[in-house]
Amino acid sequence: MNKKDWLSIPNILSVIRILLIPVFAWSYLTAGDDRDYLFAAIVVVISGVTDFLDGMIARKFNMITELGKFLDPLADKMTQGSLFLCLAIRYPHIWLLLVLWALKDGFMAIMGLILLRKKRTKLDGAKWYGKVCTAIIYLGVLLLLFFPNTFAPESYPAHILILVCASALLLAGILYTIELIKLWLHNETIKREKKKKAIKTEN
Repeated sequence: MNKKDWLSIPNILSVIRILLIPVFAWSYLTAGDDRDYLFAAIVVVISGVTDFLDGMIARKFNMITELGKFLDPLADKMTQGSLFLCLAIRYPHIWLLLVLWALKDGFMAIMGLILLRKKRTKLDGAKWYGKVCTAIIYLGVLLLLFFPNTFAPESYPAHILILVCASALLLAGILYTIELIKLWLHNETIKREKKKKAIKTEN
């Protein structure tokens, strides 16, 4: 990790995404009318655009760095967690999303560390269902922000929207769990095969 890594465009975009978190939190928590919620929504849109651009630029221009591999998911997790926490103040059912999100990401983080330390392996980037889940959550958040009257806290549209986001999170969590278990079992199989070959060689 060096100064050049910090100055790469993808990593700068990740840092910008982190810096936008307090801007969103302040604008949303102090919002008094639709115009204030619109500003908060625009901040989320900008954050989402930087999320899309940093990955695209890093892959297209071969600017993938170890720092970027740390900053990008960190910015994602901090952004999602902040969105849920802020929205939960106005929408009590958002706490369901926050719990599911914490369980999913917490489990993935713990299993990722175990796989990396004991099996010397890890998931090869985000899966398609994880990206779809993130897209659904961002869309849901934007709908709540852009249309605060249509999706009022105790309205049926808000409940349905939150339920859809919760279902996406739950499904992504289940699929990631299956993927991590398969990765663990695959490495166990490879380990057993190596032991068998070693025993045959010795004999």
